[in-house]
Amino acid sequence: MSRHRQQRRVDKERRHTHPAVIVREATRVERLAYTRAQAAEALGMSRSTFNRRVLPYVDTVKTPWGGHLIPADELKRLLAEWRRPPRKPRASQASPGRPIVVPQEIVERIRAERAAGESLAQIAHNLNASRTPTAHNGERWWPSTVRSVLWRSSTQR
Repeated sequence: MSRHRQQRRVDKERRHTHPAVIVREATRVERLAYTRAQAAEALGMSRSTFNRRVLPYVDTVKTPWGGHLIPADELKRLLAEWRRPPRKPRASQASPGRPIVVPQEIVERIRAERAAGESLAQIAHNLNASRTPTAHNGERWWPSTVRSVLWRSSTQR
């Protein structure tokens, strides 16, 4: 027998030895199923993440060609479990950062010098020359610090 005929005979035998396909019957179907790629996209994640973190927790339908179909009801159930109501905001939450402790008279002095046309660097130099302490008892004023004081005082009004 030729090699080609032997191969055809083997292929014919294989066709008859495939396992039977199991079919699940659904009572009501809006959408039969998602493929893994579609389900991952619907959840907003990569397919590999879906396969690792989600697939073990949902019922799947295995296809004869080796794929997995995820029933839409299962995906909706999973989404409902994952969605949580938003956390309630805390009643009294402190503002981040250190508190603002620049005395009001220094803020007024900075505003007056700026209104007189002084630059930020000149105002910082004047504050350093008069040994005015910074908000946190530092010894040196910087133009950026003066700008921050001016910005904060304008937003607090």
